[in-house]
Amino acid sequence: MMGCVERLLIAVVLGVLAALVAVLVARRTSGAPSTSGSHTVPAQLRRSDFDGAAAPWLVVVFASETCDACAAVWAKAELLAADEVAVQRVEAGAEKALHDRYGIDAVPLTVVADSDGVVVASFLGPVSATDLWAAVARLRAPAEEA
Repeated sequence: MMGCVERLLIAVVLGVLAALVAVLVARRTSGAPSTSGSHTVPAQLRRSDFDGAAAPWLVVVFASETCDACAAVWAKAELLAADEVAVQRVEAGAEKALHDRYGIDAVPLTVVADSDGVVVASFLGPVSATDLWAAVARLRAPAEEA
């Protein structure tokens, strides 16, 4: 009985934190200038192309060994690994075929996909741990409340 109460409390706290982070991010970026460059972010992933296809959520960091920012993003993303969240680094040199298949033309690119492979969140370039973790928590919250 106590385990259910603790889980509910954790889910509520994560939900409130995610909402606060979303508000702060919206305030901080509302006046940001748009950039003229455009890079490919896939809208759909074939879950069988990645490890942990059975997990409800997938976080993929498309990266390169020569990219310092990629290493920092991976360090943040790998901490999200759990039974419900598969996390995988796809390195450009070692897994060029996946980069080509999804049209990845800039790294680091972090995508979060649901169980059907639909990309529901993405981050091109460096991402803060707060933004990445809040995005995943926000996406997972409805499933935890059910």
